[in-house]
Amino acid sequence: MHIPAITGTGVFTPQNVITNAELVAAFNAYVDLHNAENAEQIAAGEIAAKEYSSEEFIVKASGINQRYVIDKEGVLDPTVMHPLLRQRQDDEPSLMAEMGLDAARKALDMAGKSASDVDLVICAASNMERAYPAVAIEIQQLLGIRGFAFDMNVACSSATFGIQAAADMVKSGSISSALVINPEICSAHLEWRDRDCHFIFGDVATATLIERAEDARGPYFEIKSTRCATDFSNNIRNNNGYLRRSRPAGMADRRDMQFMQNGRKVFKEVLPMVSDHIAAHMQEDGVGADDLKRLWLHQANKTMNDFIGRKVLGRTPAPSEQPNILQDYANTSSAGSIIAFSKYSSDLEDGDKGLICSFGAGYSVGSVLVEKHG
Repeated sequence: MHIPAITGTGVFTPQNVITNAELVAAFNAYVDLHNAENAEQIAAGEIAAKEYSSEEFIVKASGINQRYVIDKEGVLDPTVMHPLLRQRQDDEPSLMAEMGLDAARKALDMAGKSASDVDLVICAASNMERAYPAVAIEIQQLLGIRGFAFDMNVACSSATFGIQAAADMVKSGSISSALVINPEICSAHLEWRDRDCHFIFGDVATATLIERAEDARGPYFEIKSTRCATDFSNNIRNNNGYLRRSRPAGMADRRDMQFMQNGRKVFKEVLPMVSDHIAAHMQEDGVGADDLKRLWLHQANKTMNDFIGRKVLGRTPAPSEQPNILQDYANTSSAGSIIAFSKYSSDLEDGDKGLICSFGAGYSVGSVLVEKHG
């Protein structure tokens, strides 16, 4: 049996930023167009008029100030309201592979390793750019990695589930190292025309290198244990898929073909699930609240994270104990907790413990207990 460890992380951040002010201006312009075009139906009470959004509403509802996106032109065009992404030729790298490649190279550089040191690539994300061939295999080819690769989808928990899969294989000896890559183009499955959610998501890609602790060339985080759980719910759902064209009206611009959630039910049901999950994980490993130096939580909503932090630690966490990147990146699905870990982990000292946790659609929740060495 080997000890699995995180030895490197990488983050690819798109160049385009959409501030709340820009987003609100575009959304409210869309509202004006929609209400003008449907004035007669609105006056007749057949449909409701759409309401304006505001910067104050967004911050209060989420804690988000801005988000990074691959394309902002289409999102901010009131007549489009979705990203405009170039159709790539089959012999070109796909967009997700290109993003993942950047993050993977950064993770390898941090660990002082090369592609020849890697046996496995897992591409774990909430959506894949295509059904097949696997994006993970494309990234494997672009990096020049031998071994094998596969895609994984557990929505917002994909990163932690991927880390568990990779850590288990490293521990058993079936592989010596793995890259878990999370390219998230969330802007493409967000409904930017929906006031309740138009501000939630951003785009990013993260990568985590997991290998045997004995092979680490610098400071590393030993993976002490992992824990994953799922419980089916329809409260976060996207009905898009390859069967779409086979069904009546399947090609229509239907609302359920993008991200949908019942926010109140999610808040009510997910918070206790996640809090209990983390508490049980810590108890199993004999880790008390005072033993945790840091929580790197899924970056979906500041209020949710604040609640979980208080439940786990038994008090209000200091900002340094529970770092947030949500205000800058928005919700980046599976990548959020890894961004937080990548940006706020180097200052920990030898022997310090922390916990990475992600949660979301499924419902799903995954947690990873780590300890700093070196």
